[in-house]
Amino acid sequence: MLSPQDQLTELVRNLESNNHVFATDPLLVTEKLQNEDGSPKQKLHRRAKRIDSNGNLAKVLGKIDARIKSIMVMMSVVWCVSGFLGLFTLLQANVVNFFYVLVCLLGFHTLMLVGWLLLTFINRGKQSANWFASLVSPSYLIRGKDDVTQAAVSLYEQQLEHSGMRWYLGKFSHQLWLATLTGMLLAIIFLLVVRQYSFSWESTLLSDNALIGLTQTLGWLPSLVGFNVPDSAAIIQSRLVTDALPLSVARQWASLLVGSLLMYGIVPRAIAWVFCALMFRRKKMRLDIKLPYYQKIISFWQRKVIDADDFKEAPAPIAPKAEISQAKKLVALLEYPSAHQQWWRAGAAIESNEAVENFGILDDRDDMARLKDYLDGHPVQVLLGIHSKALPDRGTLRKLDQIATHAKHGLIVQLLDDDSDIDADTELTTETYKNDNVRYQQWQTALAERQIGLVASH
Repeated sequence: MLSPQDQLTELVRNLESNNHVFATDPLLVTEKLQNEDGSPKQKLHRRAKRIDSNGNLAKVLGKIDARIKSIMVMMSVVWCVSGFLGLFTLLQANVVNFFYVLVCLLGFHTLMLVGWLLLTFINRGKQSANWFASLVSPSYLIRGKDDVTQAAVSLYEQQLEHSGMRWYLGKFSHQLWLATLTGMLLAIIFLLVVRQYSFSWESTLLSDNALIGLTQTLGWLPSLVGFNVPDSAAIIQSRLVTDALPLSVARQWASLLVGSLLMYGIVPRAIAWVFCALMFRRKKMRLDIKLPYYQKIISFWQRKVIDADDFKEAPAPIAPKAEISQAKKLVALLEYPSAHQQWWRAGAAIESNEAVENFGILDDRDDMARLKDYLDGHPVQVLLGIHSKALPDRGTLRKLDQIATHAKHGLIVQLLDDDSDIDADTELTTETYKNDNVRYQQWQTALAERQIGLVASH
């Protein structure tokens, strides 16, 4: 899985690629980060966090992550309880067959552990079946049709299908086995504390000497860490026992049972869990900053003049000069009001108010729909006033493209400054906007790409 910072950064990339409107404009955040210190990855993390200024994106990611972890915790608890109840049911008699109980404890577990080792060796470097992805699919865990939820779900599904997830799944599988074995251990300790057991053994094929050798071999590893192991006399004495054994002999068998569960069950599973955790950390999914989206941002941050004498700046794109047609004019303001009621008169050389249809402010989708319906039925030239501080972001440029498509006599743009003290006879110029070279050049570039005329300064 990606780290929380990487997840947020990737989610911003996916949403921005689909023209999502964020709480804070990405272009403005990217510009401000240009002069800040930090590695490219750190700055990308910082950028994503600032774009998500209201925390909505992080909240959705956190909700999905919390629900996946909750499922894992609940499954571990269920496995632990099942292990406890299973062994509690198995040890109801006062006299129990030691080897039968041991096989019930560790037989299937040992087969599964050996099978996992074989599959790990055989499928080395290959993608294993991702049953966990179908079990905890984010589309089942969170409901929502909005862009953020859908993009977050898609991001998590991509992570669950990553090749490094095989180690995450192995880690979770071992976690469930550890929970089961822990439940069994708790049950054994509880029952041995409150009840007195006698342990016996019986065999049709194995002799006493064979069982003595098997028991001593089985007890070698537990004896290394301090567990008692039955001696030869205790082993022979325990054959076909139907009554209570001496307490000292019963304690030896109980110690071997607990030691075997720990050394042949819990410890190997814990080692396998640690191994999978280390491999997952090594193979885990990481943010790919080589993607064109990230490279474009990093390139912008790294753009510097090394030698002013040798540096030759490429000519900046220039928007075409606005051509005033003889058609009727429609004027409109994009999102922001203007301090001057007749802002269009001098700048666009429109002298007669009768030839102008003042459409007002274009703010929401209803305004755009109303404007497009009007343009489809009236052959006019559109003069669009835009605030000098407005960003040429995707949403704004999308509106320009739509207006240019529907305007039969074309679209021209005039940049406005609401703080200018002007009257009806004062010419409007773009000198105010030239002071902000970055913003002014952004508009020049955007309009040049679309061949939309810009009202020239006087």
